[in-house]
Amino acid sequence: TLRKPISQSSMADWASKNLNMHTQGIFRRRISISNMLSWNGGSIKKPMLITSNRTIKKEACEMFKLVQSYMGDRQTRMDRNHVALVTVTKCWSMQGLRDELYIQLIRQTTDNICYRSLAWGWELMAISLAFFSPSPKFQSYLEGYIYRHLDSDEKIAQHIKDLKNKKITKSRKKRKQNTEDEGLPISTYAKYCYRKLQKVAVTGGKKGLRKPTVEEIMHARNAILTPSLFGSSLEEIMLRQQDMYPGNKLPWVQTQLSQQVLALGGEQTEGIFRIPGDIDEVNALKLQVDQWKIPNSLSDPNIPASLLKLWYRELEEPVIPQQFYKECISNYENPDAAVAVVQLLPELNRLVLCYLIHFLQIFAQPSNVGRTKMDVNNLAMVMAPNCLRCQSDDPRVIFENTRKEMSFLRMLIVHLDTTFVKGLV
Repeated sequence: TLRKPISQSSMADWASKNLNMHTQGIFRRRISISNMLSWNGGSIKKPMLITSNRTIKKEACEMFKLVQSYMGDRQTRMDRNHVALVTVTKCWSMQGLRDELYIQLIRQTTDNICYRSLAWGWELMAISLAFFSPSPKFQSYLEGYIYRHLDSDEKIAQHIKDLKNKKITKSRKKRKQNTEDEGLPISTYAKYCYRKLQKVAVTGGKKGLRKPTVEEIMHARNAILTPSLFGSSLEEIMLRQQDMYPGNKLPWVQTQLSQQVLALGGEQTEGIFRIPGDIDEVNALKLQVDQWKIPNSLSDPNIPASLLKLWYRELEEPVIPQQFYKECISNYENPDAAVAVVQLLPELNRLVLCYLIHFLQIFAQPSNVGRTKMDVNNLAMVMAPNCLRCQSDDPRVIFENTRKEMSFLRMLIVHLDTTFVKGLV
């Protein structure tokens, strides 16, 4: 469900307080806010947003050229993947540049009469959202901008037509008038960016010490049209694997990562699911899995174990859907009632949950607990947040429900009969 973002007047108010107003001409007249936020074919002499950081001031002007290069509005010797990589890496490494990039993209995708350039600007925004979120201060503004483009294709086409019919400024006369429709409809980018913004605001984007790679840039671009196996709904994931694994009843990513944990001796590894795998290696594996590949070079079971937890946690809707949440926490001490909730779940969710519980039951066996030091209580503690999501913002409710969520999952590990799952893929 899309929440309605801030109003147009609130966005204008934000812009008036935070934009670093530019000047022009020999008398240094201030440029209006609407011109500050309209496509510009030239360079900029100072950042779009107010900042006192000297490094940011210098980098912001260079970054504007990179944005223009990616959008095809400035000539460059670099290919577009490399331009995106340099841009994203700057912002990923330097937090103060992130809002600046997003406001520059807002500028260059406003009143832009070249459809191809416009589409590439939105594409760069989508790629960037795969790596980092805007600051909480700027998030509402960006959200408001994206929201206004969710169903905007006809309006954009008409607006471009109107702009072309008006007197074109000198700077735009110089511009190569390649205005053929190229790229996806803008609403496709906007819908993707809107969902991505909601997620990255919570998850915080790319983690680890390794800088972004060209492969990750290409993967982020492909995800606009091809949903990732991470962060999608179970239905989307099953639909996506229909061509490759038409007979599978369970998500390929779930079964493959689970089997990898066991193949690498995870059930005999101390702290499995509690000790995180190296974040850069987890990111690298995620990239491979999203291309339906499991590398042969894996040796640490904590890597697939961490990625498996991430997959459950990032599902668009949790394995136990929200409408069953109250029943779960109401029956956290009643084994029969807890098992009965599982039978009420939609068929796909029921199978996915039963597969997970069957998997955890392997680790809960006394012979394995002796080696892993992860008994049923520990397993329930690390896995419950990945299966159930409390919607309350009240810390007391969250704290109380966390205990109930753990107890509910513990009931399932101990009492749910999952023998029918054996051999299921």
